[in-house]
Formats: sequence, structure tokens, C-alpha cells
Amino acid sequence: MTRASSRRPGPPTRTERGIPEATVARLPVYLRALTALSDSGIATASSEDLATAAGVNSAKLRKDLSYLGSYGTRGVGYDVEYLRYQIAREIGVTQDWAVVIVGIGNLGHALANYSGFGTRGFRIVALLDADPTLVGERIGEMEVRDFAELEDIVKADRVSIGVITTPAGPAQDVCDRLVAAGVTSILNFAPVVLSVPDGVDIRKVDLSIELQILAYHEQRKSGEAALPQVPELPALNGMPDLPSVGGGVGA
Repeated sequence: MTRASSRRPGPPTRTERGIPEATVARLPVYLRALTALSDSGIATASSEDLATAAGVNSAKLRKDLSYLGSYGTRGVGYDVEYLRYQIAREIGVTQDWAVVIVGIGNLGHALANYSGFGTRGFRIVALLDADPTLVGERIGEMEVRDFAELEDIVKADRVSIGVITTPAGPAQDVCDRLVAAGVTSILNFAPVVLSVPDGVDIRKVDLSIELQILAYHEQRKSGEAALPQVPELPALNGMPDLPSVGGGVGA
């Protein structure tokens, strides 16, 4: 049985608090921009400054932040530290989230070595793989463990987020095991669409698709550059009537 899609497409959804999903997707971008501003010693920022740092327009940013009840101060802007706290609390990174990574190939290694998870509220509690040649390998301060230990790890560490970095073939089985063990959020790097039951959130990251989108834009730019320039037509004021071509009036 081929599982083609995770859920049927539907209208834009909102979180329980009423924040549109598109806004939720932008909140981490605002948080990153605010963190950069804070690290630069900036205490307040206008909506225009914050929008520029986040790569959105200021009207969209103000609309997004209004869902949090944050409107800033007219003539002053937003308090960077307070807004940073508001967004961090809203998206849940003021808590400590236990995460497992399944599939310790090249990408799994790279994620395991990434030091930024801990400062953003995510604690990698286990690196798992079914390949016996990888089990026992040390990556940083962690040791790769057997995927067979998944259920025990999820229960012991109260894991709620699983990251899948396996090839496409075993990804659905890994996903099913994660869900059955009690994991309710999944980040999928495998090049396949996974099926999950209601109540489980899944996000897909596909680098090849992102590169293909960039290739499309590059092709468009190359095509536009190759098009010959069309000369402007002279104004018809004062020009003699042109003979008609084909049928119609004056034929």
C-alpha cells in the first residue's frame, strides 16, 4: 500500500489561540531577528527595522504581532527583549523539549553536531540507528543507540519530537514507530511524504525541492536576460493613417 500524502489539503488553519498557521511559521523568524538585534545591543526597534531584519514587510509584521497582543509603542517601537520573550513563550521555546534523531547518516551526523538546539529550547536525548555498524559510535558527547530502544527512550525522557533523517525507504516505518511510542511532532528530512494520524504534527524539509525552486527562478532570470529588447513604438499623434491589414472596417 502506497501512502501518498499525510493529510487532505484544506483551508488555512489556525491554532487553538486563533493565530493563523502562516503567522506561526513566521514567529521563529521574528525571534531570530530579535535575538540578533539583542546581541547587537539594540533595546528598541521600529516595525520597519524589525521587518527588514526578518525579511518581511512592516504591515505583515504588525499584523502578525497583533495576534500576540503586542502593538509596540507609537514613536518608540517594540521593546526587543520583551517581544523576544513574548514570541519565545508563544512558540514554546521557553520550555525544554526532548528530541530524538533517527538515522545517523551524513545529515544525522550534521544535526547531531549542531550546537544551536540547546539555546533554542531543544535537548537532543538520543541518536538512533538500526545499522549495527553505527550503534556505539560517538558523536560529540553522545553515543549512537540501537533503534530498538526507541520506546524505552521516549518513555524515560518524555520525548515529544522526533527527527527523521533516514532514506525514503524506511521512513514511514520509522514514523509509525515514533507515533506508536508516543511522539506527537515529527520533523521529516526523508525525501518522501509521510502519513500520520490526527493529533500528530509533521513538518517536511526537502533541500532538493528548495534547490529546484531556486533553479526555476534562475531559469526565469536567464530567460528574461536573453529576450531581445522590443523598441518603443513612436507616438501616433500627427502620424498619417496606417493602411489596415486583413478584414474588418476599412478592408
